Amino acid sequence: MPWPSRKRDKGAVSDKKEPDAKIAKTEEETPDKEEEEKSTKPPAGSSKSGWKNWKKTKESDTGGEESKITYCHWLLKSEPESRLEKGVDVKFSIDDLKAEPNQTTFWDGVRNYQARNFLRAMKLGQQAFFYHSNCKEPGIVGIVKIVKEAYPDHTQFDQKDPHYDSSSRKENPKWSMVDVQFVRMTKRFIPLSEIKAHYLAHKADGGPLKNMMLFTRQRLSIQPLTQEEFDFVLSLEEEKPH
Repeated sequence: MPWPSRKRDKGAVSDKKEPDAKIAKTEEETPDKEEEEKSTKPPAGSSKSGWKNWKKTKESDTGGEESKITYCHWLLKSEPESRLEKGVDVKFSIDDLKAEPNQTTFWDGVRNYQARNFLRAMKLGQQAFFYHSNCKEPGIVGIVKIVKEAYPDHTQFDQKDPHYDSSSRKENPKWSMVDVQFVRMTKRFIPLSEIKAHYLAHKADGGPLKNMMLFTRQRLSIQPLTQEEFDFVLSLEEEKPH
């Protein structure tokens, strides 16, 4: 029997000091509707949000050479505290993931087109930070990996699910999900406030977090990370908290 769907898009993060729960908005309230019928691939390298820093690969064919961006790492937001949405508790912490069979589950409930496209760009074996959001102290608590690439999110067809979408059709589903598996806890909790301090410093001096989407597109529940961003944030687990 499937367990209740967990809403990830509520995990919007603000860089303000007040708790997320007071200011978070669902991604459904501000959907990027013009993205709906566009390519399922994430946007190309001209974005102001730092796309140009992401790794690029060259694919050659008889017609010439095409440059594509590869997404190596991710940040996934989920709510660790109970909250009812249409009568369903959308809580899902990293401890809940660890309690799942084989410490694996599907990442459902995403209802924003850009976040969906990021889901569809994920590749087997890629790692992501598990980020607790919409709570008193948001931040990174662990690492997961992608163990199944994007496939249709079944909750879009379930009328009893809070993420039901009556406009989606089984022959052409709008929404996708991936399967993730617990890898490990970070050696310590890495709070949003600490990451933000580094972001502000790097924004001034050109460090690796200068364009981190956690602050430039903070309301997205699925966010890509450059190799440099991932490595720098991971290095923080070795430091003593300030």
